Amino acid sequence: MIDRRSLITWIAGLAFAGPAMAHHGWRWTADGNFELTGIIKSARLGNPHGVLEVDADGEIWTVEAGQPWRHERAGLDEKLLAPGTEIKVSGGRSADAAEKRVKAERITIKGKLYDLYPNRD
Repeated sequence: MIDRRSLITWIAGLAFAGPAMAHHGWRWTADGNFELTGIIKSARLGNPHGVLEVDADGEIWTVEAGQPWRHERAGLDEKLLAPGTEIKVSGGRSADAAEKRVKAERITIKGKLYDLYPNRD
C-alpha cells in the first residue's frame, strides 16, 4: 500500500515533468525543415541546452541549440557565436507560427557546417 506522502510526491512529480518534457523534446516543433539566416545578438551554450538570439531582417528569433556535449562533438563553441556573426540555422520551427523560435539541428558559420544532430534527416 502506498502512503499518502508518497502518493502526493509522485503526483507532484508528474505535474512538473510534463511541461519540462514538452519543452525539451521535439514535440513543440512543426514538421519539415526550416532555415533561418541572421546576425547573432547573444549566445549562451550551457545546460540544459544552448540559446541564441538572432536578428533576421529586424525580427528577433530564439534559437535553441543542443546540449553541451552536442556542441563539443560538432566542434561548436561560444567563440564562434560572437555577437555580430552571421549564422544560418536549419532545424524545426515552432508549431506556433506567432512564436519566433527554432530548434537547431545544423548551424553554418562562415561556410562551415556544425551538425548538432547528425543522425536526423
